[in-house]
Amino acid sequence: MTYEEIIQEIKEVIEMIRPYINRDGGDIEFVKFEDGIVFVKLKGACVGCVGFESTLSELVEDTLLERVPGVIGVEHLW
Repeated sequence: MTYEEIIQEIKEVIEMIRPYINRDGGDIEFVKFEDGIVFVKLKGACVGCVGFESTLSELVEDTLLERVPGVIGVEHLW
């Protein structure tokens, strides 16, 4: 899988999980993919939310790790 194909897969997965984040007033933005790490920004109600860490790890990271070969982790950029 090429770098461009991985980026496309990442963006497709983010679009798939976006409605789950939107329903609670938040949003997610893909920033970059570097050395196996996907960098995202959680926005809206996600900022300062008590469920921030679980959303990032249990929803975003777990889904990307499961569905996109080459992804080894997810980091949030403030």
